[in-house]
Amino acid sequence: MAFVIVAAQVAVAVGAATSIYGQVQAGKAQQQEFERQAEEEKIAAEGRELERKQELNRVLAANAVSASMSGITGEGTPASISLESAKQIGASEGMINLSEKLKRAQLRRKGKAANKAGKMGALGSAVGLALSGGLSIGGGGGDGEKTKGTSTGKKTGSSGGGGTSGRSGGN
Repeated sequence: MAFVIVAAQVAVAVGAATSIYGQVQAGKAQQQEFERQAEEEKIAAEGRELERKQELNRVLAANAVSASMSGITGEGTPASISLESAKQIGASEGMINLSEKLKRAQLRRKGKAANKAGKMGALGSAVGLALSGGLSIGGGGGDGEKTKGTSTGKKTGSSGGGGTSGRSGGN
């Protein structure tokens, strides 16, 4: 009987350990997935930035050709307009870059949170198992009831009532 109890406790412990390990690994896997997404987003953002810069260069070159064909020099008002345009485009690029960096940082934070959630879930499983008595230490499990009251040498009935054995023979 004791072997069965020990085997059951070992089975519970092994099951709990497997569950805990699985939760930790799931958290790590989610973190890796978010890290991969952040890296993909970084590569995509660099590609979009390159496309925007190429488009800007085409527009600036077209403006320069148009201005020179119409006889406008590169001094004075056209130059100040181009400078202001370049400043606005630079500010816009800065905002786009900042937004993309924030998006990648958010993905990384989600990954760290997923990893922590996996660890906390594993800890919760371990604590829940310990509190539910699945990992009983010290055992004994009810043997005390069988020996209760036997110090007088008399056996007690299965109900443990004690005084009923004198009445069973008589009325």
